[in-house]
Amino acid sequence: MSDRDKALEYHVQGRPGKIEVNATKPLNTARDLALAYSPGVAWPCRAIHEDPEKVFAYTAKGNLVAVVTNGTAVLGLGDIGPEAGKPVMEGKANLFKKFADIDVFDIELNASTADEMVAAVKAMAPTFGGINLEDIAAPECFEVERRLQEELDIPVFHDDQHGTAIISGAALINACELTGRDLGDITIVFSGAGAAAIACAELYVSLGARRENIRMYDSKGLVHVDRDDLFANKAAFAVADDGRSLAQALDGTDAFIGLSVGNLLTPDMIRKMAPSPIIFAMANPDPEIPYDVAKEARPDAIMATGRSDFPNQVNNVLGFPFVFRGALDTRARKINQEMKLAATEALAALSRQDVPDNVLRAYGESSIRFGPDYIIPKPFDPRVLTWVAPAVAKAAAESGVARTPIEDIEAYREKLHQLVERARGLMQPLLQRAKAANPPVRIAFPDGTDPQVLRAAQILVDEGLCTPILLGPPARIQQKAEAAGVSLDGMEVEACEGSPHFDALAKELWDARARKGVTYSSARVKLRDRTWFAAMMVKQDLAEGMVGGVHRPYAQTMRPALKVLGTDADSGRVSGVYAMLFQDRKIFFGDCTINVDPDAEALAEIAINTAGVAESFGVTPRVAMLSYSDFGEHHGDAAVATVRRAVEIVRARCPDLEIDGEMQADTAVAYDKIAGDFPFSTLTGPANVLIFPDLQSGNIAYKLLVHLAAAEALGPLVAGIRKPASVIPLGATVNDIVNITTWTVVQALEARGK
Repeated sequence: MSDRDKALEYHVQGRPGKIEVNATKPLNTARDLALAYSPGVAWPCRAIHEDPEKVFAYTAKGNLVAVVTNGTAVLGLGDIGPEAGKPVMEGKANLFKKFADIDVFDIELNASTADEMVAAVKAMAPTFGGINLEDIAAPECFEVERRLQEELDIPVFHDDQHGTAIISGAALINACELTGRDLGDITIVFSGAGAAAIACAELYVSLGARRENIRMYDSKGLVHVDRDDLFANKAAFAVADDGRSLAQALDGTDAFIGLSVGNLLTPDMIRKMAPSPIIFAMANPDPEIPYDVAKEARPDAIMATGRSDFPNQVNNVLGFPFVFRGALDTRARKINQEMKLAATEALAALSRQDVPDNVLRAYGESSIRFGPDYIIPKPFDPRVLTWVAPAVAKAAAESGVARTPIEDIEAYREKLHQLVERARGLMQPLLQRAKAANPPVRIAFPDGTDPQVLRAAQILVDEGLCTPILLGPPARIQQKAEAAGVSLDGMEVEACEGSPHFDALAKELWDARARKGVTYSSARVKLRDRTWFAAMMVKQDLAEGMVGGVHRPYAQTMRPALKVLGTDADSGRVSGVYAMLFQDRKIFFGDCTINVDPDAEALAEIAINTAGVAESFGVTPRVAMLSYSDFGEHHGDAAVATVRRAVEIVRARCPDLEIDGEMQADTAVAYDKIAGDFPFSTLTGPANVLIFPDLQSGNIAYKLLVHLAAAEALGPLVAGIRKPASVIPLGATVNDIVNITTWTVVQALEARGK
């Protein structure tokens, strides 16, 4: 199938197009209808009439953006008209929603003049919290944006201009840093003098470049003062005509910025540029010079293009969703230059940070580090939201255009974290407790040479969550850390057999297990295994917890930990818990990882353990004991009787714990079914702790939900062990390791309290 056919099939399959409208309130009953429409809707209408600001409280206006085009300059396709431009606008709507959770109506206008565009947008402006102008030809685009910014009190942003400027500006900052240049000194040659090029040049000047060092070429040659075909924005970059062609102007210049047509440059032209030239060839789909051709001619060049198949893609999706997120959240009157500069500098700074493995996986890379091939973040890096939107919001407040300034930027950043990572919201209370520990909790990592563990350890140290103890050969750990870009400052490195504690730990292990077939020699052999060594460190209080198991089956970590540490005196049974995070709720699953076929006593222990895990996250547990039977429906079945007996045991041991069963899974999570069909149930709301009758059903359930229902699974969280020991699941990300370690730290803090 050709690329054309694939693209057409993508757009036509299922429901045509790429967007739809979803309701945010229920509309299932006559009562819902009366509230959503007549007569109930009259009340918010009256409230808004009395106080127009209430429109942001009672409607979607505050999170709704119009993506507006007249189709006169569509994505390298030119003037193809509003209908033909609609697929692009629908795509833009998708990007707003995916990357920043902003709702969009795409608006395609049959309006050929600036006056018509301005009139149409002004008329519809009360619907929206912001206006994103798109694919409007120059010079009309400048006038349309300027007039709308002056005449409307909501943000108006022409992404073709400013999006490209922000992203390429961040790339230029970093390219100058890598090549030892000062922005105020560099010479810049532009190929192209349209809306994007002019906006880029203006932003570069705001960043510190000097206007007199910029030369701009369009289809008629150099933009110079003697030309009579220049509109005002282009004339701002007119220089005296020195008679040099584009090729001649490149001789000795520092930077080339291409926003024109493909294959314009030749290898000979860029060979004459200054050492370590900066070449941003951003024409799409074909750059002004092909990437491989440019790198062959100038291996020392720092190169960026608009393409995703080469390093340093200048992609506007790194800008507009997050600029609007910050503007909408402060209810800014406009998006001004200060906000654009803040976005640019935030992107540049983010590029110098460690790249998380979810981004590495998305791009099929094992390592991405700041350097010539990575001067701007990848488009699918979720951290862009938490860096750019707060920077924009802060600039909106400081420049005086924010109606509702955000007082606590860090709290706002945390809220955005939770938007891109549901587990972050669940983890927040634990993160605060871990950071407050004095002294920091010391956690042993058997997999001290693993790059993911090393990168997680860096985050744990940077955020003040614990002191990692990395187990393994010190030289090997140092080598792996350097390769991963990790500093070992704030961490401890410990060999096993070479440790000063080795002999004492071996003696303790032998003493503990001498009557269980372990000789002194075999104890020493076991301690050469870093998992056994970590467990013994925890047992002897050389560490307060351990986190291990990366790339190994679950049992290979849990078995040594259980043999060394044993079960909690208050529990008597170890079980595994997964915190399942859905869009609108969190539910704790037990046991999905350890107990294969529990009897009633074991099920009761699992329920108590899992409820305790929920409480550690600040959740008041409502426990449902699951079965295929609802409250005696299948009375004679032995498996059902086991579940029923477990409920009785828990009630006897923990009379204050809210628990009921046996019940089916849909009954447990749908409280209207409980209230309607089983009013005798003791649950006061939908269950948030689900206890499965056996490991097989629990394991199947959580994995199906992760892959089919887009649930996030945090775990496994080990409950019931005497001292904190956690397992990193196969395929865990760096973020998973950080979260599981934070959980382990909090368990250690609770042990300190005891």
